[in-house]
Amino acid sequence: MKVFKYIIFCLALTIRLCHARFRIESEWSDGFEGTLEIPIKSEINNGWKVELRFDQPTMIDAWLGNLHSKIDDRIFLFINKNWNAHLPLNSLFEFKFVAKGGIAPSNFVAAWFNEELILSDSTSTTHVSEVLNPTGNTTAGLNGNSVSTKGTYDYGVVLRNSLLFYEAQRAGKLPSNNRINWRGDSMLMDKGNNGEDLTGGYFDAGDYVKFGFPMAGFTTVLAWGAIEYEDAYRQSGQLDYVRQAIRWATDYFIKAHVSQYEFYGQVGDGHEDHAYWSRPEDWTKPRPAWKITQQNPGSELAAETAAALTAASLVFRSVDSNYTSTLLGHARQLYDFANRYRGKYSDSIPNISDFYHSWTGYGDELGWSAAWLLRATGDQHYQVDVDKHYIEFGLNRQPHEFSWDDKTAGLQILMAKITRQQSYRQQAENFCNYVVRQAPKTPKGLVFLAPWGSLRHVSNVAFLCLQAAGIDINRQEYLNFATQQINYILGDSGRSYVVGFGNNYPQRPHHASSSCPNRPAICDWSAFSSPNPNPQLLIGALVGGPDQNDYYEDRRDDYVKNEVTTDYNAGFQSAVAGLLYHQVKTSTAYSEIFD
Repeated sequence: MKVFKYIIFCLALTIRLCHARFRIESEWSDGFEGTLEIPIKSEINNGWKVELRFDQPTMIDAWLGNLHSKIDDRIFLFINKNWNAHLPLNSLFEFKFVAKGGIAPSNFVAAWFNEELILSDSTSTTHVSEVLNPTGNTTAGLNGNSVSTKGTYDYGVVLRNSLLFYEAQRAGKLPSNNRINWRGDSMLMDKGNNGEDLTGGYFDAGDYVKFGFPMAGFTTVLAWGAIEYEDAYRQSGQLDYVRQAIRWATDYFIKAHVSQYEFYGQVGDGHEDHAYWSRPEDWTKPRPAWKITQQNPGSELAAETAAALTAASLVFRSVDSNYTSTLLGHARQLYDFANRYRGKYSDSIPNISDFYHSWTGYGDELGWSAAWLLRATGDQHYQVDVDKHYIEFGLNRQPHEFSWDDKTAGLQILMAKITRQQSYRQQAENFCNYVVRQAPKTPKGLVFLAPWGSLRHVSNVAFLCLQAAGIDINRQEYLNFATQQINYILGDSGRSYVVGFGNNYPQRPHHASSSCPNRPAICDWSAFSSPNPNPQLLIGALVGGPDQNDYYEDRRDDYVKNEVTTDYNAGFQSAVAGLLYHQVKTSTAYSEIFD
């Protein structure tokens, strides 16, 4: 029988756990019984959570806790029963469990108590690729050895987690392989004005509106990362999952494109939605839907959706030629719609103006979508259009960000990649040199471009400059920059800003559904006001981030610093994929992995 050494480590943290131990009670051919010994150094009155992680699927029985959630039959979260929510000061909490199904004690790789890591098998390679907290601390593993991993992060785990966040944001009828067990089917009543099926797509943020413009924007960026860094997704086992994430959006866009010059750009009233705090599964009222037409055009919306569909066509080109053709057919029509019938989409859908108003106009999206169509089709007609848009809208200007509203920097770098022309390369270099060398930074080194969703902005530019590095523009400088900025987010700043990953990650994101208790309990504004962590772990979500002085507080009511959105994660995830790609490509095993 394998016996683990007992002394693990002491955490001088909020719950002040010292000398947590794992004890094997008995072991047999296909399982074992174990006990976690957890000394309680601060009284616990409001309940507890124990999370157990294994490196292969297992079945678990635990007598002292209720199973709250599980992922892939390897990660199990238990919460207290009604009678044992209180743990007295200086008591020893013994959490007993039985693991069975061809499992051994060596397959038990980590444990958390109240969101803090208490045990970690630092020698398990499978653990390193699967556990949500592989980084940041000097800890001792189950084998008693100490390992320091400060400044090194498992980017494959980050990719996996970010894709789980996108699954948590899905609307509509969920597939049978849904991995987020606290989410269910929702908004199945979503219809167009003539009864068109508008189910599916993504909820935008902590709310339940389907805003088409930022949804298309994040889809384009997600697809761009999947195109450029397919090897990284393959190596981390996430290639199928990123394709599924992209397709969940593009299938919805195809539904929303009900005729050549009609496209639904929003489902749900933003004001009514923001007055509601509960689960999306509990919403029963019909929701309004708004579309753009020839009479009420929306060039930003149509063009960005064309860009998303075109980029997605490149993702699926090698695996589904029929779907690729469908995507390109809709993309061509939507680009033509955007260019032929011009108008600002927030004028045609006024409800959007308080949420995603178009500040920069539609010229950047026209150029952006034409560039993507040029890349996917090689049709020089689109090069002519890019040139026209450049002149008409002054797209050779130097932008200072890349966002859901302003695609200019992305257009410049994309054209540099497509054409390798010096004029575009110079624009790409000017942008990244500004970001890397001149843009304001916080005391800890975060590039600070805007206060609302500061980490979203830095992730976007980190991804863009990785793209510039990929065509040999200041390669090492930009790679170093992207690494520094992404690692700030993952823990080099002193904490993680990604839910469920690393040290001291956010526990109270501004996100309604994850703030709700398990059903059938009622969820309302009392969940918003609760000081406790969100009952559901919104794995992989990137929060807005700190201010210009690196100040951040984990507060659910702070939607500037602590909301999560689908567009925050897109540039972040694609930048992480880029870092993993460079990491793997430069490793000695690269040729063995991908040849």
